[in-house]
Amino acid sequence: MGMEHLNCSVLRSRTHLGLKEIKVRKETEEEEEEEEEALSPMARMFHEPQSNVYIIVIVGFKSTVDPHSFKANLVETMVKHPRFSSVQVADGGEMKWVKTKVDIDNHVIVPMVDQDQYHMDMAASDKFVEDYVANLTKTQISMSIPMWDCHILNLQTSDAESTLVVRVHHSLGDGTSLMSLLISCSDELPSFPVMKKPRSAATGRFSIWFWRCWNLLFLTWNTVVDICMCVARAYLLKDTETPLKASSSSVAFTSRRIVRRTFCLEDVKSVKNATNTTVNDVMLAITQAGLSRYLNRKYGKAKSDNGEWETNLPNNIRLTATLFINMRSSPGIYALEEMVKKKSKAEWGNKIGYVLFPFKIALKDNPLDYLKDAKATMDRKKATLEAQFRLFMAEVFVKFYPTKLAAFPSTTMWFSNVAGPQDQISIFGNPVAFIAPSLYGQPVALTVHIISYEKKISVVLSVDDNIIPDPYKLCDDIKKALKLIKNTTIGVRGLMNN
Repeated sequence: MGMEHLNCSVLRSRTHLGLKEIKVRKETEEEEEEEEEALSPMARMFHEPQSNVYIIVIVGFKSTVDPHSFKANLVETMVKHPRFSSVQVADGGEMKWVKTKVDIDNHVIVPMVDQDQYHMDMAASDKFVEDYVANLTKTQISMSIPMWDCHILNLQTSDAESTLVVRVHHSLGDGTSLMSLLISCSDELPSFPVMKKPRSAATGRFSIWFWRCWNLLFLTWNTVVDICMCVARAYLLKDTETPLKASSSSVAFTSRRIVRRTFCLEDVKSVKNATNTTVNDVMLAITQAGLSRYLNRKYGKAKSDNGEWETNLPNNIRLTATLFINMRSSPGIYALEEMVKKKSKAEWGNKIGYVLFPFKIALKDNPLDYLKDAKATMDRKKATLEAQFRLFMAEVFVKFYPTKLAAFPSTTMWFSNVAGPQDQISIFGNPVAFIAPSLYGQPVALTVHIISYEKKISVVLSVDDNIIPDPYKLCDDIKKALKLIKNTTIGVRGLMNN
């Protein structure tokens, strides 16, 4: 989705609390022409036939939503933003943003729901919302209007009194941009996880000089290897055909089922602190472990008669994720009025790159081995310019010479991690119970989004249920993986203390 990993500082450039009208001022002739600027190469990639991608954000509220009040607030916030009040028009072979008048009734849908039918039946209510979103993924938004809409479902579910489904074409912006837009609609100023810069272990002038030279050589070597791998993956190497992988790119045109599991964020942090890793490392590790358990079940009998797991997995499974990275010079969540400023470090749009993240699919005797693998691979990906190179390739080849190098790579899955607010937020006076972002239209059958909110962290899956008909089992496997890794860390600490 462009829903990329974020380690964020507190929201910047917001001077006071309370709902605030978005300010988009035109100070120069350059800004006057903003409405007719061309779509960026990355935005154009999200219009390609095999990657015509929409972002879906499901927001649960702790209260019912008044549609009339909600529309009025949208007019003073979201509609004020240039991207949400512009259409995309073809002009001389390229797409441009053209300002238009927004009819809010075309963008806010309130379906009629028979409350009596679902009264006191939370399972049926949950299924209704899930099916509603799945049916929504079968449709597209007309390019004759700004490509976004909101669906208000005033139906009580197991974890919310009402549900808002926001659908935005990915060409309008990435996860950081849309999170900023969401925060601009909140009533209070939330805080976000603070990014901690790694400290160099070197001390002394010579040691620091040597360490920097070594890092530069390491970065150069890794980048050359990854560029070669980029070309090889485009034309030669493919992922192993598994029950998770679509046999063709036609999966981009199929509907998606979006499901989620929510964990206690403190459990994830306890593993992180005990193993000197990051939250992102832990979530990658439990995803890898969960995928291994799920595929092992698919390939044969899951357990032996004595309850132990039997290995049914083929050897050397190549399973790769397209992992999206925030490419802004100043990562973090910013107030919307800051993001729309010219030459701001907090740029609006699709400022994302991506790297290929190989998952090692295997059943491991020690669950902490999943975490070691994930950390080692992620550390390796941090020491490369692969994401910058792929962004450069998109900018060059999409615009001048479309080739496979300009398209998203053929992988088994997409993965994205977004840090959400640490505090509860309210949108237009409606307290938020949960936030679940996802995608549809992507050329993979499985997409994993990780998002934290308050004291919880959620795994959100977008699946083609023709290929993955049992996504809740995969959710259960990921949840079980976290429990196993957490219990192992507790056991290790107990042995060390003794």
